[in-house]
Amino acid sequence: MESLLPFDVLSRWIHVGGAIAVLGGSVFIRFVLMPAVSELPDDQREALHERVMSRWRRLVGAGIGLLLLSGMYNFVRAVPHHSGQPLYHALMGIKILLAIVVFFLASALAGRSKAFDGLRAKARTWIVLTIVLSAAVVAIAGYLKVAVKPVSAEPPEPDGPVVSTPANPPAPAQRTM
Repeated sequence: MESLLPFDVLSRWIHVGGAIAVLGGSVFIRFVLMPAVSELPDDQREALHERVMSRWRRLVGAGIGLLLLSGMYNFVRAVPHHSGQPLYHALMGIKILLAIVVFFLASALAGRSKAFDGLRAKARTWIVLTIVLSAAVVAIAGYLKVAVKPVSAEPPEPDGPVVSTPANPPAPAQRTM
């Protein structure tokens, strides 16, 4: 399946880029923006908060969408290569469950739903939890990529000339004059 290599690479870039944007943005908001904004007068803080959050909501939504799409593609492509590896599947399941929690927290913190006002009131704590869970997802992903070697589901490429078999009969000989 060499023809899918460009899609595999693109999907990995999208997945890593989406994770960098959402995790990096969360770290920036919690450890840079929140402390700086806390020193502003209330009216300026609220105006800045609304301007930042309206943009952050879009980035969170797009990031989650890209992570879901590229993650599904990457998962479907990787599973056949890890047949019979229970550790891989267990860790992948944990990674996916943690990612779902991260998506929920990021959406609730960035959103406007009144149902999550209590969560947003303690945003400092919940953003830290989101960052820690995101770091756990990245750590699991890194371990899976490096330590759990795939069992190839595709036949190996031949090293030498292709030998004809009944399933692969030779082409008719060409006559030259």
